[in-house]
Amino acid sequence: MKLEQIVDELGLTELSPPAADTVDVDITRGYASDLLSDVLANAPSDGILVTLQVHLNVIAVAGHADLAAVVFAGGRRPDEDVVAKAAEEGIALYAVQSDTFEVVGRLHGLGIKGREA
Repeated sequence: MKLEQIVDELGLTELSPPAADTVDVDITRGYASDLLSDVLANAPSDGILVTLQVHLNVIAVAGHADLAAVVFAGGRRPDEDVVAKAAEEGIALYAVQSDTFEVVGRLHGLGIKGREA
């Protein structure tokens, strides 16, 4: 599913625009974790991350893990320096009021699966 479709279906608020090379990426996998070492070790490339963490390290990990987008759940929003760094790195950031459980359930309902075992 295209990132734009996910944004529309979940009613996500765009914090930083997706990079040109991620707009057409077919998002088929996602990951949810607040432990960044876990994200680094297990998140799927070109996937979407759902987290409550809103600091700069999220952007560094998302870039290293080659994630297409990060969704901040639970109404959390990062500071402007985090958004600016994500834009610089080409990582799309979104926010949503729903909690992590709800977001992941809705992503799964759209056909987004977890990492391959």
